[in-house]
Amino acid sequence: MKFAEFFEGQVIEAGPVGITADEIVAFARQYDPQWFHVDAERAEAGRHGSLIASGWQTCGLAMRMAVDAALVGSESFASPGLASLRWLHPVRPGDELRLKATVLETRRSRSQAGLGILRWRWQMFNQHGTEVLDLEATSLFELTPQVKDTP
Repeated sequence: MKFAEFFEGQVIEAGPVGITADEIVAFARQYDPQWFHVDAERAEAGRHGSLIASGWQTCGLAMRMAVDAALVGSESFASPGLASLRWLHPVRPGDELRLKATVLETRRSRSQAGLGILRWRWQMFNQHGTEVLDLEATSLFELTPQVKDTP
């Protein structure tokens, strides 16, 4: 989607995307090797009762869905960060996740010509309707053609 297509109150949905135990363990071994992400037997005896996905993997899945549903082909070029991030419930092997992204604000920067600013809230739900992720992100969009240096 192009920046001009986003509007306040707009809801963009994506998914479902499934996640397996093998995917959880592979991600965790590389990026978040805590026992409840990599050791299924120990995780079953732990507080969560099963292996759970890293919150960072959950964010990665949400990012992929947001790109596929809204950002691919857009003028988006960066993000200055998140205003909030909460992992509300664990993501487990076999979960089917869907994303609901709600546009909170779109505006053009007053201080930087050609810069579009999108604030949106991403909520991710599992197949039972349980919310597993809630974040508020800002995305930046380049609205003027870039002049390339010539050698």
